[in-house]
Amino acid sequence: MSFGSIETYSEAMRRVMQIRFILPDDKRFMPSAETEKNPNYDRPVKTLLLLNGYTHDNLEWLLNTRIFELANACNLAVILPSGENGFYLNHEGINEHFADFVGDELMQYVHKTFGLSAKREDNFVGGLSMGGFGALHTGLAYPDHFSRIMALSSALIVHEIAGAKPGFVNAGGDYPYYRRIFGDLDQVLTSRNNPEQLILDLQKEGKAIPELYLACGTEDFLLENNRQFKNFLDEHRVTAEYRESPGVHDYVFWNRYLEPGIRWMVG
Repeated sequence: MSFGSIETYSEAMRRVMQIRFILPDDKRFMPSAETEKNPNYDRPVKTLLLLNGYTHDNLEWLLNTRIFELANACNLAVILPSGENGFYLNHEGINEHFADFVGDELMQYVHKTFGLSAKREDNFVGGLSMGGFGALHTGLAYPDHFSRIMALSSALIVHEIAGAKPGFVNAGGDYPYYRRIFGDLDQVLTSRNNPEQLILDLQKEGKAIPELYLACGTEDFLLENNRQFKNFLDEHRVTAEYRESPGVHDYVFWNRYLEPGIRWMVG
């Protein structure tokens, strides 16, 4: 495996952005013990866009999980941007278009730079907490780019902040922060910043919805948010792999589901 970091200018963000990456080596240059009887090396490399959580950056996956080992076992390129507490959404008026950056511009860049497949079936997006929300939003906003989404303990907070007024505050932020990130909070539920609305739009347009893998701990403070989203999926006949088990909002839980989630994505 190869690991590195790139800094490149982003038109969507109007500044230089730093991206980390993990790339599998060519099978011809790997020890036979690593590839023998491993069906993942009988196919081209697939790509996972992996999004970090709130208050963290792209190092979080490398320091706290087995992502390097799993990428090697699954012949998987992993692209790691940093979310900067922006929920991977476009922030109008301040030249921060995170959704366009991660969902479109960055993927085009890595496909060209690293020679990775741009086929929908070869590209996935995943994340945890804020990155779980970002994975859902990114995959649903760019369904032609991604075939599968893995979202762990997703920060699906749109119903919680909908209609919030000045003076609102919770553990994640206050009214000015959420207004800046999500836009008009009186309209957030019907905006394209809501993954539910993206699903409704895709169904109305008759477009394919990426396959979904969701997991949340039964002691996680975001459990009810995730259950509410699962109920929405059931109501609108969107199938999803949904998992609950004992656990809180931490890497013990996320590491439990990272490997099965990745193996589900690569098939």
